[in-house]
Amino acid sequence: MNTFISMLRGINVSGQKKIRMQELRALYRLLGLDNVRSYVQSGNVIFDTPESDPLQLAGAIQNQIQQTFGYAVPVFIRTPADFQRIIAGNPFLAGRNEDPAKLYVTFLYQPPSPDKLDALAAPTQSSDEFVIGAQEIFLYCPTGYG
Repeated sequence: MNTFISMLRGINVSGQKKIRMQELRALYRLLGLDNVRSYVQSGNVIFDTPESDPLQLAGAIQNQIQQTFGYAVPVFIRTPADFQRIIAGNPFLAGRNEDPAKLYVTFLYQPPSPDKLDALAAPTQSSDEFVIGAQEIFLYCPTGYG
């Protein structure tokens, strides 16, 4: 059995794309996923499955959400090992020991292409910093994320 964490993008934000967690958990169970549990109203769900392909799982969840709720919701899938790697590899903790309350991670569907990376630049009038990871962007925002 494999454990996965899914993150739904853009639900329950400003009254848009509302999904109650009870209904979301039921949807996951309908897909045959086991030990389904959600975290607050975030759209983050932990579940177990014999399936091993995160892309296939994300597609199945996205399709079922579209069928059940009538709108498209992008889904990210990560493993507990991915989260351990992300935490252990955070460049703003290793050797810098920054305040964790000022650290953020943005998840990517796939690693960005080199030409897209070259186009990224932090604002010159900001103390914010970012570092590109494997499938995430690590952010350090010393004055807040807003």
